[in-house]
Amino acid sequence: MAETLALIDYGAGNLHSVANALRTAGAEAVTLTADPMVVRAADRIVLPGVGSFKACAEGLRAIPGLVEAMEERVFVGGAPFLGICVGMQLLATTGVEHGVTPGLGWIGGEVRLIERTDPAIKVPHMGWNDVVPTHHADGAALIAHGEAYFLHSYHFAADEGRDIAAMTDHGGGLVAAVARDNLVGVQFHPEKSQAYGLEMLARFLEWKP
Repeated sequence: MAETLALIDYGAGNLHSVANALRTAGAEAVTLTADPMVVRAADRIVLPGVGSFKACAEGLRAIPGLVEAMEERVFVGGAPFLGICVGMQLLATTGVEHGVTPGLGWIGGEVRLIERTDPAIKVPHMGWNDVVPTHHADGAALIAHGEAYFLHSYHFAADEGRDIAAMTDHGGGLVAAVARDNLVGVQFHPEKSQAYGLEMLARFLEWKP
């Protein structure tokens, strides 16, 4: 029987592009859903996100029981979880875009504006850039060295270095991926990262943390 993958639909992600990329990478049963019952039964969960941290966090929490279902399936059931772009940022404790907004608090950190230390550095960080994995025990096998497509103005400042799975450089180091136990989040867009992104998604589909 094919594994079921819940792609969380809360009105804040480029869902169809992500769904198509997951299917191309080998996913057989991708369900776009905001139904807590479907989430509780899923073998894997993917949380996309496009837009502001505040809007995404509020959209997610506006769906009754959805966050609780995700937490139950991930932390009690042990389902592998992937957050993409703002979906990765939502793992943090707080975000400061348009005011301080609580995140999921699954991985300690704050999502804050990229600092322009050099006038030549443009914000948002947009386009292809290197992904450099760190020595990481959890989720490290999912993140390979290569180039991925980024589009973001805010970045994940992790509280603990051990939660950082990869870095990129844009006028200084920025977190490209975080991971802990059965959680992994990527700041880049795998669905826009061609072969590199599809290979990463394929590894996630085989991941057994």
